[in-house]
Amino acid sequence: MRDARREGVDRLLAARIAGQAGLLTRAQAHGGGFTDDAIAWRVASGRWLAVHPGVYLTMPGRDDWEMRAVAALLCVGAPAALCGPSAGHAWGLVSEPTGGVTVVVPAGRRGTSRPGIEVTRSRHMLERVHPSAWPHRVTAEHAVLDLAGGRPMDRIVGLVARACQKGLVSTQSLAAALDSRPGQAHRRLLLEGLTGVGLGVESPAEWRYVHDVERAHGLPEARRQDPGTGSTRRDNAYDEVRLIVEVDGRLGHEGWVGRQRDGRRDRASAREGWLTVRVFWPDVALTPCELAAELVDILRARGWRGIPRPCRRPGCALVRGIVV
Repeated sequence: MRDARREGVDRLLAARIAGQAGLLTRAQAHGGGFTDDAIAWRVASGRWLAVHPGVYLTMPGRDDWEMRAVAALLCVGAPAALCGPSAGHAWGLVSEPTGGVTVVVPAGRRGTSRPGIEVTRSRHMLERVHPSAWPHRVTAEHAVLDLAGGRPMDRIVGLVARACQKGLVSTQSLAAALDSRPGQAHRRLLLEGLTGVGLGVESPAEWRYVHDVERAHGLPEARRQDPGTGSTRRDNAYDEVRLIVEVDGRLGHEGWVGRQRDGRRDRASAREGWLTVRVFWPDVALTPCELAAELVDILRARGWRGIPRPCRRPGCALVRGIVV
């Protein structure tokens, strides 16, 4: 802010610039007492940088995502909000988008896309914008639904689970947002993903286990995220036979420290009479039928008397007689 003050910017405008990632518009500059000639001189001398028509960066050299996002909103003009991948990134749900900043405006208002800015229109824009988040963006629920459209189930589950784990949304708030979008693409997949996360599924690997291994082969239904020893949780607990199936994805189980933690948890469960079986992404994604066959043997050895069934995959291991 001291740099802005040295540039002859009054205190109020300096505070606005600080809150706008070092940016200001031509109209804001005029309101702060700058003439067009004064603006042109600062741009020509390199003190300010015109990042879009009528939008100036007062600290040349800054080139981060927040600055580009705010610049896009200032260029398009209010009312406008980040949407799609840009809103997802602002909420911490996806990595920094590689394309331009995606912005939504109300249907019927002007504002066209330009290099670095992709503008879309929506009749429901105003009701979907978060009331206080900055940079202005659609709510986390609508960001999730924007990002989920057309994605495979693994990506949908991972996105929904991540948003829930961060405390940005709940499955109930997502369902309510989905109800407000009757034209949402791939609605059935989204509802299925919400149901899975609501039952305790926390990753694409866990979803594959529940959907492609347990349910598809008629295995008993486990309790999800069952409280274990201390503050630990068990991915899938089969109370009848005291069997735990942990689905180790890539997050939360990496490295030596993670393996030590898992080992301590497994030993603590074993002291209470529980057998822990660990399965991995290739097991649930590439060979779910073979995994199901192995689990049926384990379940039976521990007293399960249920009847498994082959899934619809050609050559399912249960059909081939691995389990009889």
